[in-house]
Amino acid sequence: MSLVKVISQQPPGGRCTLYARYADAIAGELNWSHTIVHDECRDAHGEGFPSLWVRDTAIQPADGAILTPEDICDFLKQHDVDTPHADALQLRLQAVLDDFLENWKP
Repeated sequence: MSLVKVISQQPPGGRCTLYARYADAIAGELNWSHTIVHDECRDAHGEGFPSLWVRDTAIQPADGAILTPEDICDFLKQHDVDTPHADALQLRLQAVLDDFLENWKP
């Protein structure tokens, strides 16, 4: 079982791509496994795409639209995921978001 899961459409769109990159960063920083599950059900931040799950819970964005590095780090803290590299993870996730915003072309 993967600790980090992304539910994505196929082919992935913007948020699906971003969430997959977030999953790579989380898995890399915390040395966790991760997986991408392709689904046809659109259910943002729920049982369908796009959503990012840690353990068995979909992370919810504070703005209701798109996950930010702060949303992810806050979720990890609230769910007692102790990471000695919290600052590094925050920076890594922010770099993912910054790169995505600069370079994403639909």
